[in-house]
Amino acid sequence: MKFDVSKLKEINELDFEQVAVWPFEVKTVVAVFVAVIGLVGGYYALVQSKLPTLEAAQKREVELKQNYQAKYRIAVNLTAYEEQLARLKSDFSSMLKSLPTSNETPGLLDDITLVGTSAGLTFRLLNWQQEVPKEFYTELPIQMEVTGGYHNFGQFASDIAGLPRIVTVHDFEISQEASTLKLKVQAKTYRTGNADLAANQSTATNKGQK
Repeated sequence: MKFDVSKLKEINELDFEQVAVWPFEVKTVVAVFVAVIGLVGGYYALVQSKLPTLEAAQKREVELKQNYQAKYRIAVNLTAYEEQLARLKSDFSSMLKSLPTSNETPGLLDDITLVGTSAGLTFRLLNWQQEVPKEFYTELPIQMEVTGGYHNFGQFASDIAGLPRIVTVHDFEISQEASTLKLKVQAKTYRTGNADLAANQSTATNKGQK
């Protein structure tokens, strides 16, 4: 059927009670107009208010997908993670055993004196300083002053690092004194109590059994 645009001129003269006899062209234009009005009204009345909910749901979907992917990767590598955790527990237990307990700290000075004299150094000062409590351990500074040669100092630092207990050295200060050198240095060791050590080992054992 050919669409006659000239028929649209009659639209202002038409009677709404005679819709059935309106020309085809007028019916088409009115139908399109009503459809557009219905779509626009439906968008603002029904759709627009739901857009924030849709956006929130889309964001939530992205988060859930990311969580799923992360958990999937963990599940796929679960055996490797368990082996790594076991190694970490073992390393942590070994490190705890390398921290002197309160009963062992006096003997540590003897060990330091021994490695120092073995390296050819002469001790002028070897004193404990004020303890520094930390979250999981206590820091025990040791003030030292020794005399000797430059290479003796190097040997001493190497031997300190090789002690079975953890000892670190800080704040080196070397000065010339007559025909020899004087070294001022602060060493630090770290103490954990027997109760803390036992508690940590017990916790690790219980988790391993689970």
